[in-house]
Parts: sequence; C-alpha cells; structure tokens
Amino acid sequence: MFALRRAAIRAAPMATRPAVRPFSVFGARLSNAVSSETADKNLGPGAAAGSVPTDIEQATGLERDELLAKLEGRELFDLEPLDMTHLGTVKNPIVVQSHDAVRFVGCTGYPAESHDTIWLSLDKSHEHDRCPECGSVYKMDFVGSEDAHHH
Repeated sequence: MFALRRAAIRAAPMATRPAVRPFSVFGARLSNAVSSETADKNLGPGAAAGSVPTDIEQATGLERDELLAKLEGRELFDLEPLDMTHLGTVKNPIVVQSHDAVRFVGCTGYPAESHDTIWLSLDKSHEHDRCPECGSVYKMDFVGSEDAHHH
C-alpha cells in the first residue's frame, strides 16, 4: 500500500507534491550566530543509553537556566505582580526588571483595576514608556546579559 502511495507521489507533477519542510539549526551553528561556548552551557548532558532523560538532562536554553537556578534555591524570573503603590511619573516611574531587551507589561491603572488591561512594550532603549489610558510611566531596569542572544 505504501509503495503504491510513494509511486503516486513520484508520478505527480511538482505542484501537487506535498511540501517537505526540514527543520535544522545546523546553519545557525555554522554561521557563528550561536557560539560553541554558549551552546555547550545551554545543553544538558542527555540520558544514559537505554534510559529516559530527566528534565535537567534534556533541558536547553532558558529552560535549562531556570531549572539550574531552582536547584540553587533561587528563581530566575520574578513572577510576582508589580508593586503599584503609586501612579508612575517621569520623576518617579514604576520600575520593571527584565532579562530581555523588550518586555510586555499589562497596565490596569492606578488604583488597580481602574481600567482594562493595556499591554505596553517596554524597551531598554527607551528612557520610559507611558500607558495611553491612565498616563502611568514605566521604566525598564535591564538586568540581563548583553550577549545572551535570547530569541
């Protein structure tokens, strides 16, 4: 049955053949977009032959960084809501820490829930960002690494 299907696919014109879309990161590794030092740090050892890998053995990238931080007893990412004790102003903005150069923040106004959630894109290159609804000012405190290249 499969041989007949393969023969039918080969005989079909190119326009009707199913598209084959390979997935590969080999090109990125060869182009030095990912350094070997960064790649080795972000890759787990894998599982021993004939066993099922644990999360830490198979995790890569940011997930691996987060798991390693939890093993050290700390949180890599701050999951607490922002402390909205005041309306952010240019002189006294709401400061948001970020490991990435761009971070999305949901503003619900001051006092809390005074307007619908408006999502703002904070950028480390901006001096500050402002909510268009309530005018609250947010400033990013970039705590990440310049060479992390998180995509």
